[in-house]
Amino acid sequence: MTPARPGPPSAVTVVGIGADGWRGLAEPSRAELRRAEVLVAGPRQLDLLPAECAGERVAWPSPLRPAVPRLLAAHAGRRIAVLASGDPMFYGIGRALAEEADAVRVLPHPSSVSHAAARLGWPLEDVEVVTLVGRPTARLASALHDGRRLLVLSADATTPAEVAALLSDRGFGPSRMRVLEQLGGDRERTTAETNADDWARTAQPSDPLNIVAVECRRAPDALRLGAVPGLPDAAYEHDGQLTKRHVRAATLGALAPAPGELLWDIGGGSGSIAIEWMRTHPSCRAVTVERDRVRAERILRNAERLGVPGLRVVTGAAPAALGELPTPDAVFVGGGLTAPGLLDACWAALPHGGRLVANTVTLESEALLADAHRRHGGELVRLAVAHAVPVGGFTGWRQAMPVTQWAVQKTDNPSPGADR
Repeated sequence: MTPARPGPPSAVTVVGIGADGWRGLAEPSRAELRRAEVLVAGPRQLDLLPAECAGERVAWPSPLRPAVPRLLAAHAGRRIAVLASGDPMFYGIGRALAEEADAVRVLPHPSSVSHAAARLGWPLEDVEVVTLVGRPTARLASALHDGRRLLVLSADATTPAEVAALLSDRGFGPSRMRVLEQLGGDRERTTAETNADDWARTAQPSDPLNIVAVECRRAPDALRLGAVPGLPDAAYEHDGQLTKRHVRAATLGALAPAPGELLWDIGGGSGSIAIEWMRTHPSCRAVTVERDRVRAERILRNAERLGVPGLRVVTGAAPAALGELPTPDAVFVGGGLTAPGLLDACWAALPHGGRLVANTVTLESEALLADAHRRHGGELVRLAVAHAVPVGGFTGWRQAMPVTQWAVQKTDNPSPGADR
């Protein structure tokens, strides 16, 4: 049971402010800041306020997010105003406050993204926004597609150089870059356009308050990575333990990822299923369980290179390694099917509506899947892929090992023929 907060409920007003400071605020925002008994912000934002804002000034501690409930409790019953950069509900503190405070009123200001789009003449609906504030630069890689426009929210002055280096490393060195600094303020500046390769070489200095505009251009010899599952096998570092491209695409189709969902990938191999699950939407999450430490490290490298550095890798054998994992929305079993109790443990972990997909190429594991299909229903299919290869002076088909796949959704009404 959550203990009650001391004092009366916490009511918070969140005021967005830009680089233009006090003069850029509308009168309702100014009035709230004048009335506030407690003014909470970062040191930079607090310095933007005039003396007529007489409330007690409190700087956010670091790390910020865990401090929110403590700060609200410490000032319960007082009129609190929180200053935030731009639009507080767009990658800002507004989200944390809405989750913790009893009542929140938000007075937004144009975000840096809105300013940047206006300066560049880019329609916002055609732009993808990627934040690197408190996040690894590698996550930008999943947004790189030829012809796309990106606005990258920078963590500090070093971010533009890090973005340029990543673009060059991932085969997008010809991409066009501009850095927009101090948007809306007296010191606003936009750098000259240059390509990422040149920026990475020259390492131009940037203001800490900046946003990076990128027009993606893929180098002619760079591997093309699409937006849907089924990336080329060459995109992965692997030792042969890799769900091949066509089977991988069919497997992700059966798993049916949706925004915000969590996948367990059992027997990760090279991590391809978990990686492509996470690439379908920025909010998709995955945990890969891999007993081989060398492969586990390889999965982490693949995840970072393909833009999903948030993939969690658990080194251990299933089902023992599953006990402390959060409840999944879907489970994929790509290895270790014959481990005693593995399928039953995965089935038990799934909530109502959860999905389970298991692949195998061996007769022993196929028998286990046939039995599971009899007990729980679902769909049992065989996937066969053949590739055209030279046969002397001609061309013939080389058949890959067929893959037996069981896919099932956990419901109260199993498919016809399943045990009840």
